[in-house]
Amino acid sequence: MFLVGIFQWWYGAGWLRHVRRSYAGVLRTANTFSLSLLLKTLFSPFKQISAANVGGSPPAQFQAFLDKTFSRAVGAFIRTFTILFGTVAISLRLAWLLLSIILWTLLPFVPIIGVILWLSGASLWK
Repeated sequence: MFLVGIFQWWYGAGWLRHVRRSYAGVLRTANTFSLSLLLKTLFSPFKQISAANVGGSPPAQFQAFLDKTFSRAVGAFIRTFTILFGTVAISLRLAWLLLSIILWTLLPFVPIIGVILWLSGASLWK
């Protein structure tokens, strides 16, 4: 009866709690990178030096235009790199989630498999 209770927890409440915690980790990773916000602000200025509209002479206006354009290019580069890194991190986290679910499901059978391999004379260190 005790063993049945352990298996009921392992494949019931324990498995569900493991999936929920792992999925919450994936959501935390996605929240850390906030890819949707990065995509919305991809071409926004990045730490812009002169954010105000510059009036006056054409050379001053042209300099302000170049400052803003450079700031947007730097922002786009950094945000693109962060989006790529975030996508890789979230993908790795999802892969780990799937692997851990598979391992959680198979783990109770490892001792049985080990005994079968031992009785059959199989060796991993030949």
